[in-house]
Order: sequence, then C-alpha cells, then structure tokens
Amino acid sequence: MTQITSDLDEILHLMTRLTGDEKHSVAATSTLDVLHVLYEDVLDVSPDRLDDPDRDRFYLSKGHGPMAYYAVLAAHGYFPREWLDEFGTYESPLGFHPDRTLVPGVEISSGSLGHGLPLAVGTAHALRIRRSPARVVVLVGDAELDEGSNAEAIEYAAGVGLANFTVVAIDNNSSSYAVRGRMAARFATNGWHTTTVDGRDHGQLRAALRHREPHALVAVVAQVEDK
Repeated sequence: MTQITSDLDEILHLMTRLTGDEKHSVAATSTLDVLHVLYEDVLDVSPDRLDDPDRDRFYLSKGHGPMAYYAVLAAHGYFPREWLDEFGTYESPLGFHPDRTLVPGVEISSGSLGHGLPLAVGTAHALRIRRSPARVVVLVGDAELDEGSNAEAIEYAAGVGLANFTVVAIDNNSSSYAVRGRMAARFATNGWHTTTVDGRDHGQLRAALRHREPHALVAVVAQVEDK
C-alpha cells in the first residue's frame, strides 16, 4: 500500500502532478481544506474497508475539477500516487470527472451538477432503514444549488429527519443568484442545523463537520475566496 500522509503541504505537492484541467483549478482548490479535514479527522473510512456496509460515505457532487479529491485519496492510500501523473490520459482511471467504477474510494460518478445531494439523501435513508451507524457527507458547490433537484432533496431530507446526513456547501460566490448568507438561511428555513465557517480554517471545519444533531440534519457552509 502507498504511504499515508496527513500533511497538507504534501497534498498540495501531489496536486501539482495532476495537469491538463487547469481551467478547473479554482474549483479544485476551493474544496481542498474541506477534503483534507474530512479524510483526516471526520470520516470513518479507510482503503481496507471499501466494501464495509457500515463505512461512512462521502459523495463529491462538485465533481468537476477533482484534482484535490484525487490527491487526498492518493495521500490516504486508496490508489498508487503514480496514477496522478497520468491524470486525464486515455488509459488512466483518473478522468476529469470521478468514476466510481474505476477509482477506489470514489462512491459516486459525478460532474453533472445537481445529482450528488439527491443521491446522498437516498443513501442516508437506506442506511437509516438498515439501522447502520454510518453517516453520509456530500460536498456541493454554491452554483450547483441553483439546480431544482437540490431544492427538492433539501426539503425531503429535512421532512423525513435524516440525522445521519451532512451537507458541505462550498461558497465561493459563484451562484447565479449569489447573496452572501442566503445559502445558510435556505438550509435553516428547511429545518437544518446550519453553521457558516471559514473554509480555510481547519479548526472551524473540524468542529462543524464532527458535529451531529440527534434529530436534525447538519449543513456546513464553507466560505472561501471568490471564484
């Protein structure tokens, strides 16, 4: 198995090995700190438990620009680091959008926006029916929340009380209807326990992402630099 590291500088170095999709570099770096904290301090997952039915699930709905995601997975030993050097090539399993059938540790194929949150709601509901201790965390972008499928998923998840479910929304002020603070209000209005944090502050991220409510869903709005 490849070496496992929790060093953010090393993950940044691994990201430099992923070339060819520079147009999405801002999308990738906007997720970096959240991904690092999730895999280092929050999620109950590991490369040797890929088929464990009670593992936590992480869904990257914001699938365009997956360089930070691939770097974090490689750093934690899900696949060889050498794969990073072939990113986006014809034979590489690491495409410009993550493919769950090709990349160990990737739970959903994503990139077409608006799908990850509804899929995660279904998974969280199924896990609750099975009385599994697993939690589901989905990362979405602020512009992605313009999609109507997400509006329905947010309302439905709150309506059935999926307390094993957390949404992390990256706010880089790129929504078509961007108003700072409105994302948090939108979740709160629908009955979610909502926190807004500095998306580069690992202490704030760690506290918010570890937080669980016994009878409420958790939404974390992580604010980063404007796109």
